[in-house]
Amino acid sequence: MLKGRLGLETARIPQVDRHGLMWLGRGNLTVDYGTLRFTTAGTDDLPSGEYAIPFQMVSCFLLEPGTTVSHDALRLLARHGCGMVAVGQGGVRFYASLPAGPDTSIRARRQAEAWADHGRRIHVVRRMYAWRLGELLPPTDLDALRGIEGARMKATYKRLAEQYGIDWDGRRYDRAAPQAADLPNQAINHASSAVQAAALVAVAVSGAIPQLGFIHEDSGIAFALDVADLYRDSILLPVAFEGVGSFLRDPSRPLERHVRGLANRRFRKEQLIPSMIDRVKELFDADDGGGHP
Repeated sequence: MLKGRLGLETARIPQVDRHGLMWLGRGNLTVDYGTLRFTTAGTDDLPSGEYAIPFQMVSCFLLEPGTTVSHDALRLLARHGCGMVAVGQGGVRFYASLPAGPDTSIRARRQAEAWADHGRRIHVVRRMYAWRLGELLPPTDLDALRGIEGARMKATYKRLAEQYGIDWDGRRYDRAAPQAADLPNQAINHASSAVQAAALVAVAVSGAIPQLGFIHEDSGIAFALDVADLYRDSILLPVAFEGVGSFLRDPSRPLERHVRGLANRRFRKEQLIPSMIDRVKELFDADDGGGHP
């Protein structure tokens, strides 16, 4: 990286993957004589120190807690089309985004075209369910597809609860009184918030339209909810049930902290956000050849 420049030729901030995502935490992002510089107290992934960043190679900066950004840094990122998203630790919360926008509108246009055409919309829904369930559901209407998925999920909840040794009495959620739910349902709510945050990051980075959902409809983040649901079986529920077990072993910490900590580690291990970005690209025939977990 910029060998010899400012004597920082040995400094490296690893990008998570080929998508050009860079995670920054516990530090200050500033500009010094035209060079983007990050000074950090150190995180689990990055030793403390001062780093020069070749921002032209970065698609989006994911700013974790404890990070501040100067006005000059914002101006530089905007001028060069670098996105910036403020997230929770490991991407388990989505606070704000400042993507300058993708180079083209092709992905958003393809999404809108598929959303507006009934036949193509059902095709997208069936494709998303096929990714989740491992089989292609029949070409029927949306309500019938939702019903099939709902029946399958009842069995999935029960199977995973048994696998993690958690007592399960069905999915129940009262928006007016979320804390009134039993521990497994509370944990699912916390894990859902974390996975939805990751999906919001992926939608923002990929240039898709969050409001145009295919399975979900009314929410202002309907498409992000669609993307999050792709990982309900493989990540969301395992994190939730494992979080309940962790809480029962150590009730000194709130259940939410157990779940968020597990989600943080699982997201990094599975590279959840990059996987979500690839799924969005595939969904609208704009894949760039990436693999999936």
